[in-house]
Parts: sequence; C-alpha cells; structure tokens
Amino acid sequence: MSLRTSANRYARALFDVALQETADLARIDRDLHAVVEMMKGSPELARASGLSSTSDAQRQALMEAVSKAMGLSVPITKMLVLLARSGRLNLVPDLADAYRERLLSHQNIVRADVTSAAPLSPEKTRALADGLSKVTGKKVELSVRVDPELLGGVVARIGSTVYDGSVKTQLQRMRQELVDQ
Repeated sequence: MSLRTSANRYARALFDVALQETADLARIDRDLHAVVEMMKGSPELARASGLSSTSDAQRQALMEAVSKAMGLSVPITKMLVLLARSGRLNLVPDLADAYRERLLSHQNIVRADVTSAAPLSPEKTRALADGLSKVTGKKVELSVRVDPELLGGVVARIGSTVYDGSVKTQLQRMRQELVDQ
C-alpha cells in the first residue's frame, strides 16, 4: 500500500473522530502542519523518529514530549502516538495534506491554482475567484503565480480540470487550425 493511501486512511479516521468529538477541525489542521514544519526544521527529530534502532516505546515517548511542548490538541497527540507505536511517523506530511483536503471539502472549499501572464490586481483576483465559485458551486481559494510566457490571459486549474484562457493557447489553436486546412 502506498504512503499516500495509508495517509488518506489515517486522515479520514482523524477527521471522523474530530467530527464525533466536536473538536476544532481547523486547529487540528494547524497542529498537523505545525508538526510537519517542526519535523522539517529538526532533522535530528525526524531521523530519531524513523530510526529502526529507536524502539516503539521511545518513539511514543518522544511524540508525547513533542506534543506537550508544542501544546498540540488531544486528537493530534493521540494520532502521533499511534503513528509512533506503529512506526509510521513518515506518514505525517502526507497525512497533513490529506486532512487539509478533507477539511476544505467539508467546508465546501476548493483550491484553484491560477497562472497569469501579469500580476493580477486584488479586484481581478476577487472577480476570478467569484467566477470560479459560480462554475464550481463552491468557495474558491486561489493560489496565484505569474508566468510571462502565457503572453496574456490566465490559466486556472481546479483538481484535474483546467480552464485555459491564455493567449498562448489561443495562438497555438489558431496555428493548428491553419496547418490542418
């Protein structure tokens, strides 16, 4: 089973437990990502949590200490201890991403990656988010970047769906039509 598949299962379980316990779903998300950042910033901790020479009890104690020091929520502490006990702490980054996707879905939010030829004004960004919200029927969170190679227009990607309104693509289509005739 792939790491991502395992992480999705743990994320689903964590989310379901958090819903049942009426826990703060957003805090759990923040806590998970704080743990990921802490592990990135502390290679020694990441290495110790994954070493085969470290016993399950030592990993569990380490995660309990980390949870206490960081003031993590109870569901996150329990999840980290469970992962430590089973030697699966390497799942934490994928688990955090999978949990965030579940949280956004629960909140009826989708993420859109937008690439534009030039920086977008706040008004244009808001109008683009509103337009994509109407198309998807969900609130849209935009991640915008600039790529001058587009020449003009924007490309928006929501999941596997791409909305391409770039000048570059339009020119390529015209070129292909001329070649085909």
